[in-house]
Amino acid sequence: MEEIKQTIETKKSPQELSIFQRVLRHFKKHSLIYLFLVPILIHFSVFYVWPIIFSFIITFTDYQIVGSPKFIAFDNWKRFFNDANAWRSIWNTFKFSLYYIVPTMALGLFFAVLIQSLKRKWATLFKGIFFLPVVTSFVVISGIWAWMFKGNSSGFINQLLSIFGIEEQLFLSSSTQALFVLAGLSVFKVVGNTMIYYYAGLQGIPDDVYEAAEIDGSGRFRTFFKITMPLLLPIHLYVAITTTIGSFQIFDSAYLLTNGGPNYATNTIVFYMYQQGFNAFNFGYASVLAYVLFFFIFIISMIQKRYLGKQVDYN
Repeated sequence: MEEIKQTIETKKSPQELSIFQRVLRHFKKHSLIYLFLVPILIHFSVFYVWPIIFSFIITFTDYQIVGSPKFIAFDNWKRFFNDANAWRSIWNTFKFSLYYIVPTMALGLFFAVLIQSLKRKWATLFKGIFFLPVVTSFVVISGIWAWMFKGNSSGFINQLLSIFGIEEQLFLSSSTQALFVLAGLSVFKVVGNTMIYYYAGLQGIPDDVYEAAEIDGSGRFRTFFKITMPLLLPIHLYVAITTTIGSFQIFDSAYLLTNGGPNYATNTIVFYMYQQGFNAFNFGYASVLAYVLFFFIFIISMIQKRYLGKQVDYN
């Protein structure tokens, strides 16, 4: 009788089992999956989820690592709205994004189209040349950039300009030119990566689409703007979002080349966050700046998805 009873219990439908029994059955069935998944979830919780929660908590405190955090309610948030340097850093970041995103996408697409038009041997060579800055240390490239854009006669660009009779430029020492130079450095560093994305997108467009356009008498420019560009919308969206996130997180070039100067002209939001957190030890206020940065990136990404995130049909 006991064996019959156990057999009947094991044949119960999922609806007849208690929540505990259903959970237990689920874990028994998928035990191997959870064996590998649990360590990953623990790692994710400790190094991702908890820092996000903790950083939000300390936005309401005066937290300086040494000593106990002091609860100050919304004082850090109020300070942000009245902080002229924070708003200037945000404005500098927006300007940097404008100087960086459009040229990166345009040059990446141009190089991808150029490589696609070359023979395989030359295409491989130029892909390597264009991608070389991506795998080169940013510190090395920054050193070369600093030498090229020195604001005196020993700078390579100033020597080049002198050939055409153009007077010396201050570049990194000029509050109006420094941000352009930093944007140029970032474009040079990243454009090879963008080129790869666009090249992969071009490879995915069927040849019969171009053949049909050629039969209809469409020229190269018309084919490019009416067929290639619309069919690359998923790539446009991905590149736009990744370059936007990268531009709002710009730190290394400002730290290595200008230290936020001259006259706060290259003081970006992430660099200002670093100053507040690791120089002034105002970690509560630095966390506020981090959440402000997240808010701006999220809003801009949603706008980009709204206008670029359309379905593409190759048929």
